[in-house]
Formats: sequence, C-alpha cells, structure tokens
Amino acid sequence: MTNPRAMVQTMISLASASLGLVAALAWNEAIKATLAKLGLGEELAGLYAYAISATVVAVVVLVMLGRLAAKIGGDAAFEREAEG
Repeated sequence: MTNPRAMVQTMISLASASLGLVAALAWNEAIKATLAKLGLGEELAGLYAYAISATVVAVVVLVMLGRLAAKIGGDAAFEREAEG
C-alpha cells in the first residue's frame, strides 16, 4: 500500500522544484534584459558577467540553505571536504 506521507513529501518536492524552475527562468529573462539595457546583451563580456553573477548567487543561496539546515538539525545537501 502507498504511504500517504511519502506521497505528500514527493508532491511537495516536485512542486518546489517546479516553482524553482519557473523563478529561475524569470530571473534569467530579467538579467538578460538588464544586460541588454547596459549594452552587454550578446557580447562575450556580458555572457561571462551573467554566468559569473549567476554562479555567485547560486553558491550564496546554497551556503545559506546549508547553514539553515544545520541550525534546524537537518543535513545539508552537500558538505565541504575540509569539514570531514
């Protein structure tokens, strides 16, 4: 028989991933439009600036989520090797 709790957790995970994708695509378009306004839209420098800024934001968010998970007693999705 199916576990209702597992089913709800799966639905929450799928909904979270879906909404995260929608938000990421929205930010993608906003950042592209901003770079275009700054005159860096399709230039190589603009593409690199976008890639670097997206990477920095992703790392900061993941570190913050990892710290939050540690505070509430959960496990972070990743651990640094040096902390082993």
